[in-house]
Amino acid sequence: MDAGLLPEVKRAGAPLATVGAAGRAFGLPDGCRYHAGTTDGCASFLATGAASIGDGVTALGSTLVVKLASAEPVDAADYGIYSHRILDFWLAGGASNSGGAVIRSLFDDAQVRAMTPRLRPDRPTGLAYYPLLRPGERFPVNDPAHAPRLAPRPADDVFFFQAILEGITAIEASGYARLAALGGPPLCSVRTVGGGAANPAWTRMREAALGVPFLPSNSAEAAVGTAALVLAGKDRWP
Repeated sequence: MDAGLLPEVKRAGAPLATVGAAGRAFGLPDGCRYHAGTTDGCASFLATGAASIGDGVTALGSTLVVKLASAEPVDAADYGIYSHRILDFWLAGGASNSGGAVIRSLFDDAQVRAMTPRLRPDRPTGLAYYPLLRPGERFPVNDPAHAPRLAPRPADDVFFFQAILEGITAIEASGYARLAALGGPPLCSVRTVGGGAANPAWTRMREAALGVPFLPSNSAEAAVGTAALVLAGKDRWP
């Protein structure tokens, strides 16, 4: 393929052009500029306020996603790890197939709300689950045949729910450890986005497992992160 046919690569956040006639037709001022964007995951990372080497952001949604600000790229396809360049650092991370989708397949929202106050984060179940909906994992191990582990199932649903949360927490900790082992920095702090961030008992489990400060997120909106990306570079752009 003729590489000359491809557009020039710009740094995320760099100015590209003014809006021109098409933008003016929508009422935008002549001085309004297009800037190079980034992925929604990178933008969401910046929206939280994380921006220093060692800052981590965990997304606890239907899947578990971890991202870590690193001075150097960490790329390891064997472990499902990739890196993006934003601002003056690299954002290394990966996405597990475990996460909230497993919980939703077993309990509805009302059950989760009722069970959460009864969780005992200070008393681990010891069941060592690996919660997956079906065989196959992407990160921190990349194995299409990786088997779910949700047995033995205790009779007590609260105990079972806690064991699932413990399993997802162990995957999160393993993910950050894997990033550090492959050249990323040690984890210094964690901010959390997604539905799981609202579960205080789960947060206590994760704080104990990761052993770093858990900081509040400024925002979970990717658009806020995109704006932060452009504003952070305002002194370097013409």
